[in-house]
Amino acid sequence: MNLGPYTYVTVSLAPDETPRLDVSFHTSEVRVHARVIDERRPYLTFSTPETQVSFSATGLGPVTDADLTLAREIYRAAAQYLADCERLHAQQPATDKTTGKAVDQTAA
Repeated sequence: MNLGPYTYVTVSLAPDETPRLDVSFHTSEVRVHARVIDERRPYLTFSTPETQVSFSATGLGPVTDADLTLAREIYRAAAQYLADCERLHAQQPATDKTTGKAVDQTAA
């Protein structure tokens, strides 16, 4: 089954447990922005037309060692995501951009 692009959000609430929010972006409509507020608080936002998720420095700043560690983890994960996307894209059969159907690359 091949679904179209979508964003999936769930909230889990149970007595005596910490609430949990899960957000899954399954779309190329994700936009990523990084900015600094008041020259002291960096933030990173992932958004789609339906959802937004933001990360910012601990306690609204100043930037801590833990914030630097998290930023480095995000950077490494994004680099791995890029490498995986590039590898899988290169392995896919070529498709016609107008029809979306596989193209026979053996015909000359």
